[in-house]
Amino acid sequence: MRALVQRVARAAVDVDGERVAEIAGGMLVLLGVHREDGVAAADRVVRKLLALRIFEDAGGRMNLSVADAGGEILCVSQFTLYGDARRGNRPSFVEAAPPEVAEPLYERVCAGLAASRGRFGARMQIELVNDGPVTVLVEV
Repeated sequence: MRALVQRVARAAVDVDGERVAEIAGGMLVLLGVHREDGVAAADRVVRKLLALRIFEDAGGRMNLSVADAGGEILCVSQFTLYGDARRGNRPSFVEAAPPEVAEPLYERVCAGLAASRGRFGARMQIELVNDGPVTVLVEV
């Protein structure tokens, strides 16, 4: 499982011109599910993301988790995180989980994070203001 995490001042997801989710500040998580991932990987990524210290403390050091900082989480399914463009110019997505595997694991992660979420499988427009900028790739 891969999670591309961005610390954001705000983020939102629109589907077909409708705002389906937004947060005022916290973490935007773009989540990719590998074809061999299962419940254990989903639970590990939840624990890792909730403990990830990417928010600044009073001294300006990245020492706080999203909960410590009072932030929110927005999670968006992103199968393209498993795109492989090492050969040729068109990425291969054979390592990404098929929708029937990915969706329940994505929903489990969102529930574990108590996250707002995009709409699985939909064409989405993501709007964000990266704070820092801080972007971290988490793999479990």
